[in-house]
Parts: sequence; C-alpha cells; structure tokens
Amino acid sequence: MLQVDMGRGLLIGVRYVPSPNCDARPADMSIDTLVIHAIGMPPGEYGGTDIEQLFCNRLDFSRHPFYREIDGITVSPHLLIRRDGQIVQFVPFQERAWHAGVSALAGRTRVNDFSIGIELEGSDYGPFEETQYRALAEVTCALRAAYPAIASERIVGHADIAPGRKSDPGVYFNWARYRHAVLLPA
Repeated sequence: MLQVDMGRGLLIGVRYVPSPNCDARPADMSIDTLVIHAIGMPPGEYGGTDIEQLFCNRLDFSRHPFYREIDGITVSPHLLIRRDGQIVQFVPFQERAWHAGVSALAGRTRVNDFSIGIELEGSDYGPFEETQYRALAEVTCALRAAYPAIASERIVGHADIAPGRKSDPGVYFNWARYRHAVLLPA
C-alpha cells in the first residue's frame, strides 16, 4: 500500500527523478484536485526514456519530427504511470508542477496552484493497461489519505480543465472503471 512521506512530499518506495519544471505553490494553497493526463513520446509510442527526458529538460528535440513542435517547452507532472504500472515521481507534492498550463476548474484559474498532476503513458487513441488502472487507483487512495481536500468531483482529466485545448486522457480512459476501483461516486 502506497503512502506519502508528508515531510518530503514523495510517495514512499517510488523512484524519484527530480524535475526542474516546478516552483513554490502560492502561500496557504491547499491541494484539492487531481488532474489525469496521457502522454506518449512520440505520440502513440511507448517505452524508452523520452518522457522522462522531456520532464527533466534533457530531450533531444531533433530526434523526432514531432519533437520540433514542442521544442523549448518546460513541463512536468508530479507523477508518471508507465504502461507496466511503474510509478515515477518528478515533483514533490508540496511544490507546484507545471502540468496543466492555461486551465480553470470550478471558477478558479491556474489549476497548477492547487492540483497534483498524474500522467499515464498512453494516448487519446487507445486503451490503457490494467496495470495502469491498478497503480492509478493505489496512487489516488494514497493521495486522498494524505490530502483529504481532494473530493471526488475534483478528480478530473486534462480535457476538463483545458477544454478545446486538451483532450487527454481521452475517450479510451475508462472513468467508470477507475472510479469504481477507488470507490468514487460516478
């Protein structure tokens, strides 16, 4: 069972790869939202180190034509869940990861200020793996235990906070399955 080390803001027993793409949250900002994303590097391809390289500003943007479109971006979630269920943490939870971009939820903008971002290795165009759903459910339970302000209605996809700009985690993400696994109301 996963747990959060509240002093360090890290999941205990999870590989930590520090990303520079974060900063301090605004003073007295409570964490009350989870944002679920999907990423493949390049899109639709899985495995390898390119996702981690992107989140740590070490990606060689000349390696693939798609990478030229994103050259220069600085982005990172708090967590990545790979296709095999492996969890990698990039940003301590008490810090603001740069995952949501221009975003709004329930009348509040700057969703990065009050959220935790979780990337699933995947895309809008295909299903996610059983191992990812299990890992995501375990992560969600650990985060909700550590940050009780995360209510079920504040567990959203990137598309929900940046409509028209983002579509992830996409139609292949099974929200009902995920919500059932963590016993959240539909």
